[in-house]
Amino acid sequence: MAQAVADALFALPATQDRDGPMVRLPPPTSRLPREKHLPKPKPPTKWEQFAKMKGITKRKKNKREWDEQTQTWKRTYGYDRVNDDKDIPIIEAKATDEPGVDPFAQRREEKKKRVEKQEKNRLENLKKAAKAGALPSHIQLAATALPITGTKADVPKKSRKKDLEDVAGMASSATASGGKFDEKLPGEKPPKNPGKHRKFLPVVEGKGMGNQEKQQNDKILNAVLAKNSEDQMDVGRAITMYKVKKEKQRRKDKEKSSTSNKLKPQKKPLKKSSKKKA
Repeated sequence: MAQAVADALFALPATQDRDGPMVRLPPPTSRLPREKHLPKPKPPTKWEQFAKMKGITKRKKNKREWDEQTQTWKRTYGYDRVNDDKDIPIIEAKATDEPGVDPFAQRREEKKKRVEKQEKNRLENLKKAAKAGALPSHIQLAATALPITGTKADVPKKSRKKDLEDVAGMASSATASGGKFDEKLPGEKPPKNPGKHRKFLPVVEGKGMGNQEKQQNDKILNAVLAKNSEDQMDVGRAITMYKVKKEKQRRKDKEKSSTSNKLKPQKKPLKKSSKKKA
């Protein structure tokens, strides 16, 4: 196989180069298959169909425009845009306006309706794309968790027993007491993972828990003052530190004395003879 490839390379017309003969490979005759299928064309939206029918071409708009009211350059769209309704202090009345109608509230209502209509059109376009199987990739990921209304994925699936038990357990422990004082249904099992609730000290001062809050506050205040002041000293803590230091020194001296005794040669005691002199 390698010899056949080498023979085919040397059979091609070569050109001399500084590094040696160079050959130009012929164009490929067999095309490699794709790993994934070609993306389906996205169906045109209502506006694209209308623009194509009327011959409307998309033109690029400027991002900033001159605002006559403030005499500054502002964004064409978005926050702090040009000719914003919030910047208009006075609206001229028209002959067709109804008496007693707030023009500012009317403008807000009209804008709200425009936004709702735009959102409705967007969802309709997504439905058409979903039927054709040409949803964008980022919307396909979201559609698995939050399906688009009106599509096949919107059909409710049959819930499993485990899912129902998990939801029931979450609902039972969602109260302030964690479901401790709630009435149990016949055959209801206790939640598997009951939540832990934080315990707060009472606001009213008293002898029990109320006094504990005062003690905690005093402890924190003393700790803060002790860090920022050099005059205050905890006598009990100082005595404890002195005792600990003294005990460490005593142990250290004891270890030194024991090691020195081990290094010294030990003298064997003389044994007394059991024979008695006559």
